[in-house]
Amino acid sequence: MIDLPAGGDVCARYRVVHETRYRYHSTVTLSQQYLHMTPRSFAYQQTESHLIWLDPVIDESSDGTDYFGNRVRHVALTSPHDSLLVHAESMVALRARHGLARIGGTLPWESARDMMGKEKSAATLEACRYLYASPHVSWFPELEAYARLSFTPGRPQLDAALDLTQRIFDDFEFDGKATEISTPLEQVLSGRRGVCQDFAQLMIGCLRSIGLPARYISGYILTHPPEGKPRLIGADASHAWVSVYCPALGWVDFDPTNRCLVQHDHITLGWGRDFSDVTPMRGIVLGGGQQTLDVQVTVTPLPLI
Repeated sequence: MIDLPAGGDVCARYRVVHETRYRYHSTVTLSQQYLHMTPRSFAYQQTESHLIWLDPVIDESSDGTDYFGNRVRHVALTSPHDSLLVHAESMVALRARHGLARIGGTLPWESARDMMGKEKSAATLEACRYLYASPHVSWFPELEAYARLSFTPGRPQLDAALDLTQRIFDDFEFDGKATEISTPLEQVLSGRRGVCQDFAQLMIGCLRSIGLPARYISGYILTHPPEGKPRLIGADASHAWVSVYCPALGWVDFDPTNRCLVQHDHITLGWGRDFSDVTPMRGIVLGGGQQTLDVQVTVTPLPLI
């Protein structure tokens, strides 16, 4: 995989605990699960340690790498059970990323777009896989029209991407009840409401609609408690944001939910074309009937070493 240029010094370290618990109405006799719960190591992030354990204990397990280079684990449970707990625990170190000062000097976005059809470097060819429609990111004229309000003629590519990031933050309201995993982008755009997954896929659709590669990043974000209040266990969250391919700088990450260029509060699990490529946990069960789901994430800052 082609990743960003080498990062700077370590600027943050975190411990991440991600727990997913299913409770089933009736007994499950077989469960097979595919896990994207191992943080990725790349230029700006190093996974120092990682473990996954399940209750009940798994009967079969295999580790691997998916098409996008993300670490995955396949597990099978053949003992009858009426609940399932998946506990993933990681320690990661983050390195300094590109700052705001560098993004204003990038190529005009039209030049970056045109390079995708001309350049044959490994980095460009790898980026081309993120140019096209995918299961949760479609193309339609309204997306391009929305994108072009930021991507005006001759504007530097990443300056325009930051403007698009800020506009999505301003124009859309975070609403956890407005959408579901399957909600189409047309509805997100017209309703102007959604969650981080929706905003990330909306921005990706905008970028792809004008010929710029963009990929979906799955991970976590450090949340900050109110002043004078302690950090709460399980109060953090899974998160999603966008990575934009820039010929000069490589992949640069933007978070439209929080109106920012990604720096040192975001921990990357993995990336793909959209949410469907990097779902933290998906699988099949025999039995179970109705089920309830509870997810808790705790991100704890650690001292630098």
